[in-house]
Amino acid sequence: MPTIAALYHFCRLNDPAALQAPLLDLCRAKGITGSLILAGEGINGTIAGSRAGIDAVLAHLRSWPGCADLEHKESASRRQPFGRLKVRLKAEIVTMGQPGVDPRARAGHYIAPADWNDLITQPDVAVIDTRNDYEVAIGTFEGAIDPETASFREFPAWWEANKHRFHNKRIAMFCTGGIRCEKSTNYLLGQGVEDVYHLKGGILKYLEDVPAAESTWQGDCFVFDGRVSVGHGLTEGPHHLCHACRRPILPADMQRPEYEQGVACHQCAGETDEAAKDRFRERQKQMALSEARGERHMQNIPEG
Repeated sequence: MPTIAALYHFCRLNDPAALQAPLLDLCRAKGITGSLILAGEGINGTIAGSRAGIDAVLAHLRSWPGCADLEHKESASRRQPFGRLKVRLKAEIVTMGQPGVDPRARAGHYIAPADWNDLITQPDVAVIDTRNDYEVAIGTFEGAIDPETASFREFPAWWEANKHRFHNKRIAMFCTGGIRCEKSTNYLLGQGVEDVYHLKGGILKYLEDVPAAESTWQGDCFVFDGRVSVGHGLTEGPHHLCHACRRPILPADMQRPEYEQGVACHQCAGETDEAAKDRFRERQKQMALSEARGERHMQNIPEG
């Protein structure tokens, strides 16, 4: 059973390009799959492999200057959740598009999962889900505000348009693993919001630590790997991925008339023309041929 490690760490990487090739070589040598992003501000990603392989990669990352205290979260999958390995260079490890945002300078108050319920039920606290709309659609905390953003880059504009709603409120924010809240809480502090909190370890840590009977989480949590979603105890959820639009769908959605494997689902059938659908059909055909030859093929999972 593969071990899955989700990680991020904000630190100064002076030459990410020089770190890319050795990291890629190590991952390949250890049979690791998944995706890692390197930028001047740090590292982010999710990888999967054997226990020994994951340990080797984590030890390598922690040997980098400023990364000794890198934290990660682990879970397991019944099958290999990634079809290939990617180690890429980007301008940001999670894209917000705000040059002045620096979580290393300061971020919101961390709230442990055990204390989260007490905080978010306080009458002077507004709870904001910082994830993308397709993630929120399958699960969120009771009473949380959905900004209805298609990407994290849209969050600053949403805040500017809606900040009047939160006068004299304390702000509690959450996301899948915590990385987006590192930036969003720093951004709000820079906008003059005084009391900003975020869930330490994100939804994944909450679902791991808080018993279902005590939970205020409703639904499932979208994850950026082949499991698609997880529930309490990080058990694999019921969702599949529409490989046309990369949105999560349920088995019942695959019985709807709009659904065509790899081509469209009820959420995206009206978003693409027939030319695009024909390209998707050809891609699906090539995937089927690959599988018939015994070659593994897995579609990309959208990034957070």
